[in-house]
Amino acid sequence: MVFLSFCYFLLRAGQSSIRGKLAWLYGDPRHILYPKNSTGSFCGSGENKDRPNLLYFDLLKCATAFNVMANVLNGIQCPTKQVHISCCTDFPVAVLLAYMKSVCIYGSVGVHVFSILRGLLIAMLVSLLFLLLLRFIAPVMVWLLIIGVLGAGAYGIYHCYWEYDKHKKNSATITDLGFTTNFNSYLQVQETWLAFLIILSIVEAILLLMLIFLRNRIRIAIALIQESSKAVGHIMSALLFPLITFALLLVCVAYWGTTALYLATSGNPIYKVVALNSTNGDCKNVNGTVDCDPTRFNSSDYPECPSASCIFIKYNNEGLFQRNLFNLQIYNAVAFLWCVNFVIALGQCTLAGAFASYYWAFNKPADIPYFPVCGAFIRSLRYHVGSLAFGALILTLVQIIRIILEYIDSKLNSAENGLARCIMCCLKCCFWCLEKFVKFINRNAYIMVAIYGKNFCVSAKNAFSLLMRNVLRVVVLDKVTDLLLFFGKLLVVGGVGVLSFFFFSGRIRIDQSTFHSENLNYYWMPIITVVFGSYLIAHGFFSVYNMCVDTLFLCFLEDLERNDGSEQKPYFMSKNLMNILNKSNKTPKTGSKKK
Repeated sequence: MVFLSFCYFLLRAGQSSIRGKLAWLYGDPRHILYPKNSTGSFCGSGENKDRPNLLYFDLLKCATAFNVMANVLNGIQCPTKQVHISCCTDFPVAVLLAYMKSVCIYGSVGVHVFSILRGLLIAMLVSLLFLLLLRFIAPVMVWLLIIGVLGAGAYGIYHCYWEYDKHKKNSATITDLGFTTNFNSYLQVQETWLAFLIILSIVEAILLLMLIFLRNRIRIAIALIQESSKAVGHIMSALLFPLITFALLLVCVAYWGTTALYLATSGNPIYKVVALNSTNGDCKNVNGTVDCDPTRFNSSDYPECPSASCIFIKYNNEGLFQRNLFNLQIYNAVAFLWCVNFVIALGQCTLAGAFASYYWAFNKPADIPYFPVCGAFIRSLRYHVGSLAFGALILTLVQIIRIILEYIDSKLNSAENGLARCIMCCLKCCFWCLEKFVKFINRNAYIMVAIYGKNFCVSAKNAFSLLMRNVLRVVVLDKVTDLLLFFGKLLVVGGVGVLSFFFFSGRIRIDQSTFHSENLNYYWMPIITVVFGSYLIAHGFFSVYNMCVDTLFLCFLEDLERNDGSEQKPYFMSKNLMNILNKSNKTPKTGSKKK
C-alpha cells in the first residue's frame, strides 16, 4: 500500500511538473506585473524600460463605459487613451510627495528596524531559556497552576455565595422579575447566583477528585516534560529545524503561486476596435465588434468613426488548454495542499526520529548518535516518503471536503431554508472534528514510523492501540503540556509586548540613540510587528518541544510494554520515571547494556 502510495506520489509530481510546464509555456506573468498601454506594450519593460508608469487620459470612462467589476474579472481595458510616461509631474502628486517627505523621518528608519529586530531576538532568547529551564521549574509551575485554578474556583464559590446571600436578604426572586431580554437583570436575583454556586461547586469537586486519583499520572507527565527539556538541551539543532520546514513551505508557495500566475495569464490577448467617443452614432457598427492589431492599427481606416482606437479586451479562452484553465487551477490548489501537508509530515517524522534516538540511548548522553536531526532527516527521505505522502494525502482529502463545504455554505447564506443551513453546519462541524482526528492520528503514526520504520497503516494502528490502552495518561499529559506551553507563550509574547510598548512609546531609554514616541507617527505598528513576530518565534520553539513530549511519551509507553527491567530487557526511561513507577533495572554483571 505504501509503495503504491509512493508511486502515486511520484506520478502526481510528474503530472504537476507537466502542468507547470504547460502553464509556463502559454502564460506570461507580465500581464499582471506590468501595466500596458493602449497598444498592448508593457510599461517598464523592453523598449519602455525607462517609462514604468501608465497615464489614463480620461479615468471617468473607466467607470462609465463598462461595469467596473466586469472589467476586472474579464480583463477589459478602459476605453480611453493610455500611454507610457517616465514620471508623474502633475501638481497634486507633487504636493502629496512633499507632504510625505515632511511627515517621514528617514534618518531614524534604520534605528526603528534595528529596534524591532532586538525585540524578536529577546523573544527567541526568552523562549529558549524557558524550554531549557523546564527541567527545573516544571514541577513548581505545574503545581502552582493547578493550585491557582483550584483557588480561582474556590473564590468563585465564595463570591457566588456572597451574592446569593445578599440578594436573598433583599427578597429578590426570579418570579418577581419574570422574562426579560435584559440579561443583566437576572444578576439581581438569588436563583441565578444559586445556580452559579451549584455549578462551580460541582466543577470544583470534580477537579479535586481528579487531582486525588490522577496525582501519580500528573507526576509522570511532569517527569516526561522534564525529560523532554533535557532532550532539547542535548539536541539543540532540533530548534533550528523549523527553519528548514519553513523554507520548504516557501518553495511550495512559490511554485503554486508561479504556476497559478502563469495559468491566469495564459492565452493570446484579443484587441478590438472601440470608439473613444461613444456619442457618435456612426461608430455602432465597429464598436467592440471588429478585431484589430495594435501595432498596425490606423484610425484613418475607419473614416465613419474618427475616435476609433485599438483596445485590449481580454485573453483568448479558446482551445483545449484555455478551456480547462479553471480545472487546472483547482488541480494546482490540490497539489499545493498535498505538498504543504507532506512538508509538515516530513518535519514531524524528522523530529520524532531525532528525539526517539535520544530516548533509546541506554547511556545518556554518551549513546546519543552524532547529528541526530540530520540522520533522521536522511532516513525520512530515504525510507519513509511513501508513508508520509499517504498520510498527507488522507489529510488533504479531508481538507478538500471542508473547502467544498465552505463554498456550498457561502452559496446558502442567502437561502431561507433553515433545515439546509442546520445540516450544513453539522457537516462542517463533523469534518472539522475529522480533520483534527486525522492530524492526531498522523502525528502519532509518523512517530511510530520514525521508531520502527513500518508503513503508515501499521504504524497508525499500533500508535492508536497503544494510546487507547493508556488513555488516562494521554489526557493528563496532553492537558498538562498544553497548560505549560500556553503559559510559556503568554509569558514570551506578553513580556516582549509590554517591553516593546515601553520602548517604542519612549517610556524607557536603553542608550543615547533611543528615540521618543514623537519620533514615530504611529508607534503601535512596530509594537504589533514585534508581538506577532514573538508569537511566531515562540510557536516555532514550542512546536519542537511539543513534538519532543509526544515522541518521548510513545517511547515511554513502548518501554513499559516491551521491557521488564531484567538484564535482557532493561528499561530505557529515566531514573525519575522509574522511581515514580516503583520500577528499577537489575544491575548487569558485566558491562553496560545497550540497545
